[in-house]
Amino acid sequence: MERKVDVLVIGAGPAGIISAVTARKYYPEKKIAVIKSVEKGVIPCGIPYMFASLKDPEENKLGNAALEKNDIDVVVDEAIKINRSEKTVTTKNDRKFAYEKLILATGSEPITPPIDGIDKEGVYPIYKDMDYLKKLIEEVKEAKNVLILGGGFIGVELADEISKIDGLNVSLVEMLPTLLPNSFDAEFSVVAREALESRGVTVLTDTKVEEISGDEKVEKVRLSDGREIAADKIIIGTGGLPNTKIASDAGLNLGRGKGVLVDEYMRTNDPDVFAVGDCAAKRDFYTHKETSVMLASTATAEARIAGANLYSLKVVRENKGTIAIYSTYIDGKVLGSAGLTENAAEKEGFEIVTGNVEGVDKHPGTLPGASKIKLKLIFSKNSGIILGGQVAGGMSCGEIINLIGIAIQKRMSFVELGTLQMATHPYLTSAPTVYPVVLAAENASAKR
Repeated sequence: MERKVDVLVIGAGPAGIISAVTARKYYPEKKIAVIKSVEKGVIPCGIPYMFASLKDPEENKLGNAALEKNDIDVVVDEAIKINRSEKTVTTKNDRKFAYEKLILATGSEPITPPIDGIDKEGVYPIYKDMDYLKKLIEEVKEAKNVLILGGGFIGVELADEISKIDGLNVSLVEMLPTLLPNSFDAEFSVVAREALESRGVTVLTDTKVEEISGDEKVEKVRLSDGREIAADKIIIGTGGLPNTKIASDAGLNLGRGKGVLVDEYMRTNDPDVFAVGDCAAKRDFYTHKETSVMLASTATAEARIAGANLYSLKVVRENKGTIAIYSTYIDGKVLGSAGLTENAAEKEGFEIVTGNVEGVDKHPGTLPGASKIKLKLIFSKNSGIILGGQVAGGMSCGEIINLIGIAIQKRMSFVELGTLQMATHPYLTSAPTVYPVVLAAENASAKR
């Protein structure tokens, strides 16, 4: 039997939830339903902290409260086919939904590297499924040697958290020369490496896993330099690929990175179908080239744009591209990045100048809990417009990178950041006389 709804959302991660809730806000009279393939989902960003920081993995559940509160129907099933001419979606359990507007929030699937032995027992990709993750956590806690494959933000955060479990030997292997290579320049990547090593994690960069060996279960890995290291559990943290099979099968256009192509209002080549989050193609804020950014902050921004503009462009909320703003927390150290790194800007051919400053996040720096801050801003040399920024230090860096993100989105200049008016307090911020963002802007301006 066919069920009719006005707005149908496929996927109930952050992007799916926010798009549905936003649609309810702007179109209160519409009937809205969300199809979710996993009954017990998790908050994606909280997955690493299920291993140690949270008392119970269930504390990281992503429930239906926000949807139910907004009178949005939730259907636990898997959408398997879109018929665009009929404007229907068919599910695995042979249910059919007719829609007026469809939002794809199907997320991503973990990348499984082509390594001999990758299919052995004891090798785990990261799936956003509570029951799957609880089983993984139980097995990791019984292990002796855990290897994390991948030094991006997923791998780094997993290594940090798992190292808190007593009795475990934790190794992290990254094929590129530095950790977090897409988000940070080398001088910030080393902060992450030192933080992990202080936790006892063995960090192996510029190294590949060539083979995973053992009988049926993983026992050890052979590295590209010929070494072998013991590993009875391997967690794959090498990122994800857009989950777009249902979209591709329906004839929706995909980009070079296999994400669903969308315009600035998140519309696909079908005017009644939108795509948001990891499944949607991303474009860089400055170059408009496709980029493989998969962040919840980006996904929810896209979801708000789609949800507001389903039936008409009620709100001028266009997606001008991702600034790839991101922060992480490793052994008490906060690292944040937004926009282009120095390395990425130079590769794109920008003529740049950088501003660098080191300071303390309280004033005076002798106050209890004070932390050192390291900050870098990247500007276009001739125009003086900010292109990117990176910061490392204490907890305040989590909001400093958001300030830098606003500056990037508003295309602020040396002068505007150099004359920034800010609220300061001895326990909360650096001194107004040496506020890091202002000093870095002045430092860069002086190099022109």
